[in-house]
Amino acid sequence: MLTRFAVKNFKCFKEKFLFDLSTAKNYTFNPECVENGIVKNSMVYGYNGIGKSNLGWAIFDVIEHLTDKNRIDFPYQNYINAYSDENVAEFDFEFNFDGDIVRYKYLKTDYKTIVAEWFWINGNELIAIDRRNGDSTFTCLLKGTELLNKVIPNHQLSVLKYVKNNSVLDDSRDNRVFKDFFYFIEHMLFFRSLEDRTYIGQEVKRNSLTNDIINSDKVEDFENFLNMANVKCKLAIIEENDEKKLAFDFGKKKILFNEIMSTGTSSLMLFYCWFLQMLKHEVSFVFIDEFDAFYHHELSRLIIRRLKESGVQFVVTTHNTSIMSNDLLRPDCYYLMYNDHILPLSKCTNKELREAHNIEKIYKSGAFYVEQ
Repeated sequence: MLTRFAVKNFKCFKEKFLFDLSTAKNYTFNPECVENGIVKNSMVYGYNGIGKSNLGWAIFDVIEHLTDKNRIDFPYQNYINAYSDENVAEFDFEFNFDGDIVRYKYLKTDYKTIVAEWFWINGNELIAIDRRNGDSTFTCLLKGTELLNKVIPNHQLSVLKYVKNNSVLDDSRDNRVFKDFFYFIEHMLFFRSLEDRTYIGQEVKRNSLTNDIINSDKVEDFENFLNMANVKCKLAIIEENDEKKLAFDFGKKKILFNEIMSTGTSSLMLFYCWFLQMLKHEVSFVFIDEFDAFYHHELSRLIIRRLKESGVQFVVTTHNTSIMSNDLLRPDCYYLMYNDHILPLSKCTNKELREAHNIEKIYKSGAFYVEQ
């Protein structure tokens, strides 16, 4: 799981910005939200323009150079912080894979150009390259990489990806952890519930979402999901131009789903399709930006419960305080984000928070604060 992430000089993050998911406390309620002291289910609150989306873009910057999964360029056009005199952005990840601690740090001048990379397992530096001094030689101590060419002049080629694709790695401990790291990265998913349906990670979707549902034989299940979400409907499959399409069934009339679905229903369909992948254990980590932008607060609760059922580590951003409740998560899982820091509610008060406390009421009263 992801335990810590730090970013510096990227977009709105001029100084080092740390998102720490290893700050869990010993609450006895909702224990499934935390695993081995690492927050598994988290919700991020913050003012408009504070950088919640940028936090997601920062975490998923790694998809561009370590994977061949779906990526998009437009969020990364204004890459370096506009106030900074420095020309590199810094990204620093820490993971915990069954007790093995992995750290991966890299520097970039833009979305494509890698200046330096470092990779550690349990504090031991195993891979490193730093081109800032003009040297394109890297070091690698993983077994099976002894005969690799250790010079990579291509600044758009990640050393880690090069090692993965050009080495025969045995099952020694470090190599297994290295493979676990890549599996996690390659199965990360970012998507937005806004109308642009942006996503990063996973395979490129070539079909429409409705076709995905039909091809997965999930029409009835999707119908049940919509009705549970208070979208009362009956669905059917119709043939149009020799193609199967999803439709609302009104008895004598059937109307194509895409023609009359509401914005909220469209957002639900987007969530449902990605949720199917989560249930099939095809996703390791998911970041959903503005996850409930078009949801009623009761529907937001349903979505969070579904996410918890998937078992996937997730981070969602929201403005909806009605779901800031100990019924869903815990005070160490709700994060308050500001310009230069982000902390869980449990670290924003000297008060001992208990299950019976109404944390939304405490939040609205301004009782959560951070000493500067």
